[in-house]
Amino acid sequence: MPEQDTSQQNLKPGVNPWIVALAVILPAFMEVIDTSIASVCVPYIAGSLSASNDEATYVLTFYLLSNAVVLPASAWFGLRFGRKRFLITSIVIFTIASFFCGAASSLVVILIARLIQGAGGGALQPISQAILTESFPPEKRGMAMGLFGLGVVVAPVLGPTLGGWLTDNYSWRWAFYINIPIGVIAIFLIMRFIQDPPYIKNAKPGKLDSIGFGLLAVGLGCMQIILDRGQQDDWFGATWVRYAFILMVLTLGGFIYSQLTREKTLVDLRIFMNRNFAMGCILIFMFGAAVYSAVTLLPLYYQSMMDYSAWTAGLVVSPRGLGSILAMPIVGLLVARMDSRILVSLGFGIFGICSLAWGNLTLQMSPWSLLLPVVISGFSLGLVFVPLSVTSLGGLKPEQVGNGSGLYNLMRNIGGSVGISIVETLLARREQFHQNEIVKNLPASGREWQQHVNTLTHFFEGFSNHVTAHSQAIARIGRQVQQQSEVYSYVDDFRFMAMACFLCVPMVWMVKRVKAKGDVPVH
Repeated sequence: MPEQDTSQQNLKPGVNPWIVALAVILPAFMEVIDTSIASVCVPYIAGSLSASNDEATYVLTFYLLSNAVVLPASAWFGLRFGRKRFLITSIVIFTIASFFCGAASSLVVILIARLIQGAGGGALQPISQAILTESFPPEKRGMAMGLFGLGVVVAPVLGPTLGGWLTDNYSWRWAFYINIPIGVIAIFLIMRFIQDPPYIKNAKPGKLDSIGFGLLAVGLGCMQIILDRGQQDDWFGATWVRYAFILMVLTLGGFIYSQLTREKTLVDLRIFMNRNFAMGCILIFMFGAAVYSAVTLLPLYYQSMMDYSAWTAGLVVSPRGLGSILAMPIVGLLVARMDSRILVSLGFGIFGICSLAWGNLTLQMSPWSLLLPVVISGFSLGLVFVPLSVTSLGGLKPEQVGNGSGLYNLMRNIGGSVGISIVETLLARREQFHQNEIVKNLPASGREWQQHVNTLTHFFEGFSNHVTAHSQAIARIGRQVQQQSEVYSYVDDFRFMAMACFLCVPMVWMVKRVKAKGDVPVH
């Protein structure tokens, strides 16, 4: 069907397309922000529900898991039940699940609610993108997609700030309750202003590939459990990890085999034969790992090492959103005028430089010492997300874009889960390494060491006898060694992150140049 016939075909007569943009951006923003809004609430959730911090982190990963499983199937559900009806149903599920997340009285209840919430939110982003794409003529589509991309990029940055403010001023429960009014407004706007285009109404998608869907769900579930618990249980040193890994390989391998050999499948994996799409998925996986790692690490450092409140920790990293806001209009203009690979390369390189700057962490720095690299890192997000989607999806046929969009978003989510697991593992392992190195090199018989011990002993003698004071002095030094080891582990994490970003720069140039098109969705 010609472009002019498909443009604006899901608009009701007389409806301004920017109203449609607002209607679909609201639920997409709500869904993306929920991937990070609870990150600063984890200690409060753990305390309120009588759980450990490790158990409370499942609140984050259960959401990502169910969200990722639904993504590849979102196109089929949209064709089977109607895109408008499916979008409204997803928002209703998401909103109701948000209420039960906030009202949860136990860890089991909130984890079940988060699974349902993630399933409801899995389709919000790709379906919203498809509606937005068809609601604008080609000459205005780039601006609309830039606005959508701004929401997707800024949402995970603002999440910790908003979650921290709600937690400190009200309760962690309001980090979930806030979705309710947004969901109600989005449902009203969609019911009032959006309708399905003819090709959706006349679609015959056939039966859902339940075998492929089941294999994918089990495989991703095993992967997420391994990533969550692997470090705590010594990875492959634990028998259950080895069994879970075998099950993951078998189910994901079976999923790939079924998608390549059966006629009616959940997704078309042959799309990876397109070099640009395959490389784009690898790059968005890497960048998703870097972005989610940074979003996790910086607030964690401020809270655990510098005793900042949830609100303050979120506020300190919030200027990254300012950088993204500044980047989007500029990138929207540049992506149609220059080689997208240049922009993506700059984005990876700049984010790597910012990661090196974060590697200069100290316990004496002020809250705004890292303001400049935080803002610049936000700018680099815009340089990667929009041009990379153009490079990855711009060479696909129109009928392949929906399938490619789901897989592309899936790779970004998986990258985020893998990235968070890697940085948490490195934190624990590198802290232990640095602690051993510091202790090994302490001059226990040296003059400076003895002076330091004597000074601390003399100080504690004002409160106890000499023997107790000496023990307290040694314990204080031990805590200082542990604290310094933790700082070094954060430094190592950020430097490894920078190295990964720099390695991605030459990979960008392995793709062919693609000219921006008006109908390419922005992620």
